[in-house]
Amino acid sequence: MKRLIVTIALALLVVPATFAGEQSLLARVTVYWASGDAGSNHNQSTGRRLQTGDCAVDTRHIAYGSSVIFPDGTTSAAVDSGPAVRNRKAARISGRTIYERNAVVIDRFFETKREALSWTSRNPLFMIVRVAPPNSCTLAQLPEQPPFDSLAQPAF
Repeated sequence: MKRLIVTIALALLVVPATFAGEQSLLARVTVYWASGDAGSNHNQSTGRRLQTGDCAVDTRHIAYGSSVIFPDGTTSAAVDSGPAVRNRKAARISGRTIYERNAVVIDRFFETKREALSWTSRNPLFMIVRVAPPNSCTLAQLPEQPPFDSLAQPAF
């Protein structure tokens, strides 16, 4: 039993160092889509064309280039910003608790209105998201390790 407790304690000391910088935030997630037809030129604030998988964030809380990991496992890149995200109007209006009203706002981009509304109908307004800073290793990006088996023979 003592050995198990020591093993768990050591694992808990190592894991935070592996994912240093990754944080969890309560977020009000909104959606937006390209206006016009599918070939419209919808650019972000830096001039790059937006793609599905991009999102707008408040750069005071989430840096450009960060990966935003949603509870359903999808990941978005923080590449855009805007006044609706910075002033958190969506969170202040729809939040029922003080925590929800103070949540950050993340605005996910979709190519079509249908995709955006479909995602919205399947997900809650507020959710806990993980944010991994640029150039960091996240759990989703780690390579899978084969299980350790001391009896396994090497394949030559």
